[in-house]
Amino acid sequence: MFDELSQRFEDAVKTLRGQGAISETNVEGALKEVRRALLEADVSLPVVKEFVEEVRRKAVGAEVVRGVSPDQKFIQLVHEQLVETMGGANAPLAGAGKAGAPTVVLMAGLQGAGKTTATAKLGLHLKEQGRRALLVAADVYRPAAIDQLVTLGGQIGVEVFSQGSEARPEAIAAAGIAKAKAEGFDTVLVDTAGRLQIDPAMMEEMVRIRQACSPDEVLLVVDSMIGQEAAELTRAFHEQVGITGAVLTKLDGDSRGGAALSIRRVSGAPIKFIGTGEKVEALQPFHPERMASRILGMGDVLTLVEKATKEVELADVAKMQQKLQEASFDFSDFLQQMRLIKRMGSLGGLMKMIPGMNKIDDGMLKQGEQQLKKIEAMIGSMTQVERQQPELLASQPSRRRRIAAGSGHSPADVDKVLADFQKMRGFMQQMTRGGGMPGLPGMGGGFPGMGGGLPGMGGFPGLGGRQGMPGGGTQPGGATPRKPPKPSKKRKGFGEP
Repeated sequence: MFDELSQRFEDAVKTLRGQGAISETNVEGALKEVRRALLEADVSLPVVKEFVEEVRRKAVGAEVVRGVSPDQKFIQLVHEQLVETMGGANAPLAGAGKAGAPTVVLMAGLQGAGKTTATAKLGLHLKEQGRRALLVAADVYRPAAIDQLVTLGGQIGVEVFSQGSEARPEAIAAAGIAKAKAEGFDTVLVDTAGRLQIDPAMMEEMVRIRQACSPDEVLLVVDSMIGQEAAELTRAFHEQVGITGAVLTKLDGDSRGGAALSIRRVSGAPIKFIGTGEKVEALQPFHPERMASRILGMGDVLTLVEKATKEVELADVAKMQQKLQEASFDFSDFLQQMRLIKRMGSLGGLMKMIPGMNKIDDGMLKQGEQQLKKIEAMIGSMTQVERQQPELLASQPSRRRRIAAGSGHSPADVDKVLADFQKMRGFMQQMTRGGGMPGLPGMGGGFPGMGGGLPGMGGFPGLGGRQGMPGGGTQPGGATPRKPPKPSKKRKGFGEP
């Protein structure tokens, strides 16, 4: 969602490159681009004015230390202001209730913002933190809202309380809290009804529900697609109901980022969580400093590592490292790594969390994801022995033809995957023995996939080693990867397109 905003900020920085220092004269061009970037991102106008003035005040006369160029200093100042604008630091959800009383979280918002799904996502998030949550279905107006929450609760293993669509929402909320107290739940998430617009009837009902359940948190679920209107919506709710935070949904869409930059500054309510996809696992705590880094194209390595750590056991890390060092990494391990990527999110979303990877073309990322699906189909057509001993495929064309027929692809496609796999295995072996790049947990010192590794390392995941992608020749942290070893002499017909 921040691709266009990131490009605009880069254009702003370019105006300062080659300058000896930041001055009142040369900073105006950069600030003009910053202003344009924010306005095009649909950031609230008062926020834009305040942002630009703060950056100007800090930039003019700023001391540029030796070895740091003016454009780098300007990036630092913009990053700091972005963090401050979005709230400064992560605002955690209220902790466990006092004296046996559960923490009560009231979910509010307009219809269509993804409120019911966000309620289930938050329930799963709390479950993973070791908290016992109860979901309360108090949306009695939208058809199938109760059924949707019950279905989602069943998928994630979190209990849902409902009294049907005939009871009053405030009575349902009160009864759900009573059940939570009696049965030892430590958190109650109350899903309330949304409306197509802000109206007095909706606000009066929200006030009644609030009075009935005395919530510790009132989270407004906001659709990021509505841009700067999100901030005004949050302020209106806060003035009439009282908001403690916001959940920003649909950040995986094509919204321009204005909501993330406007909500805290205009309404005073922090963004506490962000929804990054349709899956029930796609909810993350909001960290302003990480989001600022992503906006400026610096990636978000911390979130990426957290995603990987969540999915990987330490024992698996050591096992995979050993396999790579011994060049015994096989197609079963390859498949395991691809499925790990799927659990962590989309390939495009993960790649753009890596510093320098924000410029990768979306078409290229989509092609990479399609290629990974093709590879998975080919591996699915292999026998267990063939997965464990790729050398059998290299020496027996009949096996490759059978795999091609079984997966719905051509023998040339299978040959290409095998050739890329052999190159990748030798490359990763050299990387791990030589210290290699930092990599991610469970990924053997690199990124799972395949076809030559990451951009700047001579390839792109799933694309068979495409060259010349953004990222230069180094990895985050400055390590320069060695060239992969030359492939051994191929048998006739193997690996040829």
